[in-house]
Amino acid sequence: MVRVKSRYLLCEINVPDRSRLFLLDDRAVAAAVKAAVARMHGDYGAALCSIRFSVKYLNAHTGIVFLRFPKKCYRLLWSALPFITCIETRGQKIECFLNCLHVGGTIRTCQKFLVKYNTQQLHRMLPKCKSEEERSQVREAILKCCLTRGNKQEFGEESDSEDDEEQ
Repeated sequence: MVRVKSRYLLCEINVPDRSRLFLLDDRAVAAAVKAAVARMHGDYGAALCSIRFSVKYLNAHTGIVFLRFPKKCYRLLWSALPFITCIETRGQKIECFLNCLHVGGTIRTCQKFLVKYNTQQLHRMLPKCKSEEERSQVREAILKCCLTRGNKQEFGEESDSEDDEEQ
């Protein structure tokens, strides 16, 4: 038996109004991607995109989406993503753009990257916190993202030194 290889794109859907993300569903995102590939690469791109292409995961809270497609045509799909300017769902057009964060061979590698990415984003938020309550909430969120106990201890040491520098 021959194993068919796939690639997974981890993308972030950026919208001006975050509340509009809740209108999205996986079929609408898949239709927008297929339409963009067909528009950019014609019938050849549309045919390649119709074979084993799917939206594996969509988080409406964060705007994160996993796209799965055959290994041989991932560059076609990747090159068409910047041309998606809106997604039509439930009779409404949602203006957005897709930001590709990672290309991986398995969903697991994309998930690992997503944990690291979210941790980095939370680290960037920490200095911008205005009150001690906000800082404690961000620290708790960072600790929940960490995979091992060693990472938690390292972060605890870093956060203490950051607090000393700010005061």
